[in-house]
Amino acid sequence: MEADVAFLDRVAAENRERYASAAPFPHIMIDDFLDPAMLDAVLAEFKARPSATGFVMDDRYQRKWACNRLRDMGPRTRALIQFLNGQEITNFLEQLTGIQGLVADPQLAGGGMHELRDGGFLKVHADFNYHESIRLHRRINLIIYLNKGWEAAMGGELQLWNRAMTACEASYLPIFNRCVIFNTTSTSYHGNPNPVRLPDRGDARRSIALFYYTSDRPMDETEAPHASIYKYPKGEETVSARMRRFGRRCLPPIVADAVVTLSGRKRRLRARTRRLGRPGTPDA
Repeated sequence: MEADVAFLDRVAAENRERYASAAPFPHIMIDDFLDPAMLDAVLAEFKARPSATGFVMDDRYQRKWACNRLRDMGPRTRALIQFLNGQEITNFLEQLTGIQGLVADPQLAGGGMHELRDGGFLKVHADFNYHESIRLHRRINLIIYLNKGWEAAMGGELQLWNRAMTACEASYLPIFNRCVIFNTTSTSYHGNPNPVRLPDRGDARRSIALFYYTSDRPMDETEAPHASIYKYPKGEETVSARMRRFGRRCLPPIVADAVVTLSGRKRRLRARTRRLGRPGTPDA
């Protein structure tokens, strides 16, 4: 697979300031990013995938299928991912974002192929911030969408929310050959919480996701390693929060405290199982 290096250089040179100043956090949307014939072949492999490959995530945070094992992908899909993990793209991302020393993830933790069928969604979240296996900091997300004829009524748009969770400040339909790139921090809240609506098409929302890392990160972005952090819009109280509030009112303090402690332990255990490519690790 050959890269259009001149195109990548031009996009990076012309959009550095736009990327850095984008709200609610540094990002860019690029249409017609790759050779459409190549993506057609990747899409065909998506549709023909054996049903036993990958894994399904279905809980209160997400409903989707994912595959991050190269051996389970078709040859065109493998070639695309190897290209996106290669030198041309990491050089392009460094020029565009200003983040130097980017390296790709050979394990595709949380990345690879993603598919959401009718009713599929991914709640707004900030991604895990540290890859424990390769001991690197997660810095950049790159997502390429593969959906032809996608319309707003079908849902599934990528939403980028501000740090206070008071507003979705950018939204992008997952249309064919659209690429979205954004900085990954502990407050870069994003997701596709609006469920996919495809009752009459029997189709799916499909994407390829890649993540890029560095050996360190700015001090003002540094947090203790964490799994994905899910967020809700301001004023939208979660079920668990309502239950805790109810328990505080109705149970003796010692019992309410014990319940909260036990719930916290369960959440931390679930978070550990969602990390780094295990079932439950999200993308956008």
